[in-house]
Amino acid sequence: MKARSAIVYSVLRLLAFLVPFGVLMLFPVMQTYYWLAAIFAALIGLSLSILFLRKPLDDVTAGLAERRTQSRTAVSDEEAEDAAADAAASDEPDRP
Repeated sequence: MKARSAIVYSVLRLLAFLVPFGVLMLFPVMQTYYWLAAIFAALIGLSLSILFLRKPLDDVTAGLAERRTQSRTAVSDEEAEDAAADAAASDEPDRP
């Protein structure tokens, strides 16, 4: 996974929440009910991310899937140790 794509997606998601929250906090009624402004900002941020952040999300998920398949195909430490022990045992001559 590319760290850059994950960072870009995370920053864009934060901005999708913080910008609407800041705009809503400019209204006097939302300053009183800040929790309501946070709920509305979360809903707006979720909507914006679904509509506009599909490409960065696809990049992040593709990187995660690639990393996961690489880790599944890689040989584990135990398998490598067993293979090395078997190879060493086959190289030794038989002792009576």
